[in-house]
Amino acid sequence: MDPLNGTRQSLWRLRASTSTHGDERARERIIAVVLVAISMFSVPPGARAQNNPPSDYQLKAAFLFNFAKFIDWPGSSFASPQSPFAICVLGQDPFGSVLDDTLRGKTVGGRSIVVRRLKNKAEGQRCQMVFVCSSESGHLAEIIRSLQVENVLLVAESTGFAASGGTIELTLEDNHVRFAINTDAADRSGLTVSSKLLALAKIVHDQGHSKGG
Repeated sequence: MDPLNGTRQSLWRLRASTSTHGDERARERIIAVVLVAISMFSVPPGARAQNNPPSDYQLKAAFLFNFAKFIDWPGSSFASPQSPFAICVLGQDPFGSVLDDTLRGKTVGGRSIVVRRLKNKAEGQRCQMVFVCSSESGHLAEIIRSLQVENVLLVAESTGFAASGGTIELTLEDNHVRFAINTDAADRSGLTVSSKLLALAKIVHDQGHSKGG
């Protein structure tokens, strides 16, 4: 069975069932869940053809693409109307070719996506999104300070990243990718996060207080 078709069928059934009960907030939350699930199946065709389940980093690559679709960047964060949407990797890259394969041919807001590997944190100013690799866990505070006032979405999988001022922290729980969003950090960076995405996240603030999830 094609998981994407199954997910679309689930979306139709969930729309109908929640509309019957008239619970608009519940309906929007469930629809958002399904939208994220659809994005998670944006994995390299070879993996689907072999009926292999997506790897952790295929899922995380799909989540990065999903974040890009559900977050708005100010126009001033791009050098020109023709500038691509840059998703960058800082540190020892855990994705290999997975990130490039997942994002190849994709667009965000009409902009083509480019994947860049950064040599240092200063280069992050040219990116819309920076994935901070675990190899940089000893320098997180410095990286956050350097880029927090730029229009850059900082994503990492290091424990405590969001509470420390990073924008999004990815975690793996019970073989499911989950995430926390620091809304203070998003505001600081001038980013507007969709309510659909916030409904799925654990909300974290600079003080370390959290809710949801």
